[in-house]
Amino acid sequence: MDVIEIERLIKISKEHPLMPETYIPWHVEPQPEDIFLPETLTSLQGLQVYDTLTPIQKLNLGRHELVQVIASYAWGECLFCLFMTRHILTLPQDNVEHRFLLRELIEEFRHQEMFGQAILKIGGQPIKQSRMHKFFGEFSNKYLPADYLFMGSVSVELVTDVYGNYARRAPNIYPVLKKMFDLHNIEEGRHILFTKSLLKTYSEKAGYIKRTLYSYVILFNIFFVRTMYVKKEIYERIGLENPEQVYKLASRNFKKKFSETCLKDIIKFVDDWKGFNGATRWAWRWILGARV
Repeated sequence: MDVIEIERLIKISKEHPLMPETYIPWHVEPQPEDIFLPETLTSLQGLQVYDTLTPIQKLNLGRHELVQVIASYAWGECLFCLFMTRHILTLPQDNVEHRFLLRELIEEFRHQEMFGQAILKIGGQPIKQSRMHKFFGEFSNKYLPADYLFMGSVSVELVTDVYGNYARRAPNIYPVLKKMFDLHNIEEGRHILFTKSLLKTYSEKAGYIKRTLYSYVILFNIFFVRTMYVKKEIYERIGLENPEQVYKLASRNFKKKFSETCLKDIIKFVDDWKGFNGATRWAWRWILGARV
């Protein structure tokens, strides 16, 4: 780990903090021309049913689906905080890595509060996790070793960052959301340097079996996140007939769209430490539609 670089990042975090309370214009209300999520990321865009939606229904589709994205963002940050809390206990307090992790924890907790405030601001109501989601989340938190938890949380961050980058670059995105994603992108840029260093430590020690297990942990984390985005309840909320049928169509459509839009960075991430092999490649293709 580059001690001088980490010291520089600690100094930036202390001297130039980005506070959501002042950085984000919470007082600004959505305007008629504002959107909450670029339509290319919505589950129904590309289907015939999307062309039958009213402008209000399209707006609300983006709003409800963005809430699911933000909720998964917060879940991923929570997971990463759990990993950092475990990892920091193994380090002496004068260690530069320990000191950097304290700064990152402070910023990650601020992010989680920011995400919750954004959901309230746009009138969102996250859909409760299914039994499968609850089981997977509880199992991961209670039983996975720190290195597996690290791999899973990084994968969630990489996928949700795709949404953040699309949203903040959209010309007509609601300003509160743009500034929220801008803030997150700036601070995550500092965090990723530590992440890459720790990833190198874990991957260099991992043999074939452990790399295979890492790959499956990441695979199921991404599947977990993807299935949080497309929900039958959303189509009920926007007043569609036959929400069950729409859900089935949307699920197939979104699986294809997700594999084309959101997996590029995560595939590179896994490929860098040789996480694709004869035991994992087929699962990535079958479950996520990944081109590996």
